Amino acid sequence: MLLTLPAAAQTKILALGDSLTQGYGLDNPADGLVPQLQDWLQAHGADVTVANGGVSGDTTAGGRSRLDWLLTPDTKAVIVALGGNDLLRGLPPSEARGNLDAILADLQGKHIPALLAGLPAPGNYGPDYQREFDAIYPELAKEYDAVLVPNLLAPIMATPLEERAKEDLMQADNIHPSPAGVKKVVAALGPKVLELLAKVQPGS
Repeated sequence: MLLTLPAAAQTKILALGDSLTQGYGLDNPADGLVPQLQDWLQAHGADVTVANGGVSGDTTAGGRSRLDWLLTPDTKAVIVALGGNDLLRGLPPSEARGNLDAILADLQGKHIPALLAGLPAPGNYGPDYQREFDAIYPELAKEYDAVLVPNLLAPIMATPLEERAKEDLMQADNIHPSPAGVKKVVAALGPKVLELLAKVQPGS
C-alpha cells in the first residue's frame, strides 16, 4: 500500500505596511501590491502566501502597535514597509527609527527574518531631516540583518515624468501607484523577497 504524504504547508509572509501595502485607491483588490507580489513569487517557484497587513494612513507607531496580533504562529517572514505617513506628517525621524527598531528587534527575538522597505524623505523638511530619515533604513537593516529595499517606489521614481504619465503608473493623487505602477514595483521587489525567503530556516 502506498502512503500519501501530506502536502508541505505554504510559507506565509506578512506584509506589514500602510496604504501602499493595503492597495489604496485600486478598484480591483487583485491589482494591489500583496496579490501581485504573491502571484509573482508563485510564478517564480516560491510556494508562498502573502498576508496583507497594510492599513491606510498607518505610521511606524501604528505598525508597531499592530505587529503582535498580526504575527500568527505560521508567519515565517515579514516585510516591513512603513514610514511614508511619518514623512507626510513630518514626524521626527527619531520616532520612526525607534518604532522600526522595536519592530525588527521583536522579529529578531522570534527568529523571524525581515525585509525593510523605505521611502526617501523629501527635501522640504530640510537637509538635516532628510539625511537623518534616509539613514534609518540602511542602518537598521544592517543592525538586524534584514533584506533592504531603500525605496519601495524606486522603479516608478526612476521613470521620467513624461514616460510615467504615458505608462499611467500613478493614481490621480500622484502618491499611490496604479495597477501598472504596482506591477513595476513588484518586478523589483520580488527578487528581494526571494532573498528574504532564503533566510527562512527549514522547519521553522
